[in-house]
Amino acid sequence: MKRVAVVGTGYVGLASAVSLAYLGHEVVALDVDEEKVRGLRRGQPPFYEPHLRELMALSRERLFFTTRYEEAIPGAEVVFIAVGTPPAPDGGPDLSQVRQAAEGIGRHLGEGFTVVANKSTVPVGSGNFVGALVRRAFEETHGKEADGRFAVASNPEFLREGQALQDSLYPDRIVVGAEDGRAIQALRELYEPILEQSFPPPPFLPRPERMGAVPFLTTDLASAELIKYGANAFLALKISFINELAALAERMGADIREVARGIGLDARIGLRFLQAGLGWGGSCFPKDTLALLAMGREYGLRLPIVEAAWEVNARQRERVVEKLLGELKTLKGKTIALLGLSFKPHTDDLRDSPALALARLLLERGAFVRAHDPVALPRARREVGRSLEYAETPEAVLAGADAVVLATDWPEYRTWPWRELRPLLRRALVVDARNHLDGEALARAGYRYLGVGIPDLFPVQEVV
Repeated sequence: MKRVAVVGTGYVGLASAVSLAYLGHEVVALDVDEEKVRGLRRGQPPFYEPHLRELMALSRERLFFTTRYEEAIPGAEVVFIAVGTPPAPDGGPDLSQVRQAAEGIGRHLGEGFTVVANKSTVPVGSGNFVGALVRRAFEETHGKEADGRFAVASNPEFLREGQALQDSLYPDRIVVGAEDGRAIQALRELYEPILEQSFPPPPFLPRPERMGAVPFLTTDLASAELIKYGANAFLALKISFINELAALAERMGADIREVARGIGLDARIGLRFLQAGLGWGGSCFPKDTLALLAMGREYGLRLPIVEAAWEVNARQRERVVEKLLGELKTLKGKTIALLGLSFKPHTDDLRDSPALALARLLLERGAFVRAHDPVALPRARREVGRSLEYAETPEAVLAGADAVVLATDWPEYRTWPWRELRPLLRRALVVDARNHLDGEALARAGYRYLGVGIPDLFPVQEVV
């Protein structure tokens, strides 16, 4: 087992640290936010992620938290950089946190050989940038050459929020880019329990059926860095493509759900990420596609397919507003019940949430927006504030509403007692922006139901 340091305790850093500690490694997770570290020491993560608290509890004997580089770095054989890279004004990533981490690592390198692995999503060439920063900080601090003391690797993550621990323990692949064979070997040894699936699975995260050995892909640094951006951009393209096709399906009277199934059953395409709806958001797709466009500009290239994916995605929010206007004629003074605020289910992350983008459009048109979310309301109250109204229960969010918009496909919304709730609404109109609810059941319960790329449904009298 190895001694590991993880710099950054966001979604990627904390999920990685906890998973590696569960596998038996000794892990020190470092964050400069003292309040966050105090909470982590008490077993309280700063965000919602299914089973994170439970896995932290199982790993507590090998998992430590600190705000000090001198406590985390000197004894580590592998150091992961997992800090944020938010968009800069030009669309490229802001690497200020990466710089701070690299310099802190360089100043406190231990006596042995250390692998410095980038997990943060960084532009192509950042491995060289990080290596130079680590080297300069080491030599300025210690007054001697850093040759042979460390090597930089790129180890991109492919974690989905809401399934980050599942993806950490049971990944599709592990990618490592490095020029130094010692770095590749160290990371192969670190991930060996995952590669061979030789660890006992947590009781709450069972190993998937037919789970075999995990591919370990080694590349050069630049290729590993581009793999991450390429993967996220391609998934964003799939979503935008099916949403563009959904607009055509509505005009033609087709059902995009059946179209997507017919397309996705082709093994070359696949069913995943072919769900029409409100579009993509979150901490990765918007940031990484913008960064890819910025990298293209840096090298004198336009990436028109990625640009088009952005345009289609933004259009999806407008299409939902148009559906509401088609039914209500005006949004001024209307109350819209918005179901879901997080950018996807099973997380409280609001970054670039399509639901919030839609809420802003509704507010701009004079609507009152009353929001519900099974998990994200506390964060929304802190980060979004009073521009929205908040409701804790189905009854509170629907009372007196002129329309309901489902914006995040939380499973809970499928189980609400919609028939009993209908009398609370001023108008029984549901716009399902994720095609998540049972539209026929809602129509039988007296609702007007509109989805995305699927036939509209009118209230019907249920035959008893």
